Amino acid sequence: MPKTRDARSTVTLKDVAERVGITSSAASMALADHARISSKTKAAVRQAAQELGYVPSSAGRALRNQRAGAVALIVPNTSQHVFGHSYFMHVLTGVSDAANAHDSQVIVSTNSDAENGVAAYERVVRSRSADGAIVTSSAVDDFHVEELVASGLPVVLIGNFPYLPGSVSIGIDDVAATRTLTEHLIDVHGRRRLVHVTGPLDHQTGLDRREGFLETVRARGIEADSQIVHGEFNEESGRAAVAAVLAEGREVDGIVFANDDMAFGGLQELKRAGRRVPEDISIVGFDDFGLARVTTPGITTIAVPAEEMARRATERLFDLVDGRFEGPAHEQLGVTFVARRSCGCPDAA
Repeated sequence: MPKTRDARSTVTLKDVAERVGITSSAASMALADHARISSKTKAAVRQAAQELGYVPSSAGRALRNQRAGAVALIVPNTSQHVFGHSYFMHVLTGVSDAANAHDSQVIVSTNSDAENGVAAYERVVRSRSADGAIVTSSAVDDFHVEELVASGLPVVLIGNFPYLPGSVSIGIDDVAATRTLTEHLIDVHGRRRLVHVTGPLDHQTGLDRREGFLETVRARGIEADSQIVHGEFNEESGRAAVAAVLAEGREVDGIVFANDDMAFGGLQELKRAGRRVPEDISIVGFDDFGLARVTTPGITTIAVPAEEMARRATERLFDLVDGRFEGPAHEQLGVTFVARRSCGCPDAA
């Protein structure tokens, strides 16, 4: 006879998932009879749930059986960035457009205190105020995302989540896009002594853009002449990174910034130091949310369809809520390379 837990103990979906050897999100989908889960796995999950005495949360059942007329946009630990960074304005616009088309409200849930970011998730689940949730900009070590996916609430993630392969998500290929930028500096402009200023490395975006740079300099045989400097996706971070590189006295002829804000800060620091862009040093950014178009020189970058990603994520969420989502679990949108004078190209028309 299979060993069961004491009835007095609390059995979670994670316990069921561990018994079967799958993720919590996959177990949740199995219990919901999702088409993407095999019949064999569904049967194993149901058996494990019965043996362990698992009972789905009342909050999860309630959220599936009634409508709140709202969707939640969860941005953990970053409330100040919601109103201070153009990426989040694009995301909010995309989510709002799709929600309005479904006659649904948008609830923004965030928390400025990194130590208590869980509040951004819990207030959505506990209040039962939303029919589903969209999550963006979560850290790679934020286990609350998996808990949210496993809660029974329909969830769509914006970005890449390789550690949650069963979750529904939409993003771009940051590795390939950064590879395109780096190859451009090397192959078109002959730059060989490159620096990459990363985004925050506790986020998948920062990790993937760094990986795209490293893959390229290794493939071109110039890794020894290249350098990685850590940054934080803001203007001051780009300025400080360039100041540090110049202070070291290393020869540099190209800089790949992980976003345009840092590229702008770096551009200002290069000007202050008397370095000409692009004559002395070519620079490229990433995002193209507006800033790169108005600098002098304009910044070569990758245009990210953030608004479209958010719109598509919201449409996928409504498909989940209505029970008509058919996959694939991860959708990847294309990006556009935009050449401007910062790398040495003429401005794009």
